[in-house]
Amino acid sequence: MSTGRAGAVRRPFLLFAIKAFHLGAFLVIQSAILYLLYKGIRGETDKPAAVAAGIAAGEALIYAGNGFRCPLTGLAEDMGAEKGQVTDIFLPKWLASNIDRIYTPILVAGIILHGRNLLRRRS
Repeated sequence: MSTGRAGAVRRPFLLFAIKAFHLGAFLVIQSAILYLLYKGIRGETDKPAAVAAGIAAGEALIYAGNGFRCPLTGLAEDMGAEKGQVTDIFLPKWLASNIDRIYTPILVAGIILHGRNLLRRRS
């Protein structure tokens, strides 16, 4: 990494960019999870629901594959974040601290509903 004034100026900007990117990813992923639940409740297991499931599953695999730690955390720490939690700047603390506890049950419920929908289609 650069040293001197230019490097000192770049780090806060890069940290902000990492956090902004994470916020965008968070919004897409959480929207996909909520959409998956919505479509499951409506009994609409279709291509858009499959796309939402793919987004949610991809995120879950990346998160689990990284030891249940967001891959952006280490990057944020390298840029000077104290804890590296990239959601803290843009999300309320209670939400940032409970994302797993909030969205995992919603995702599981959506998957169960779509499983039910597929079983109903077969019979």
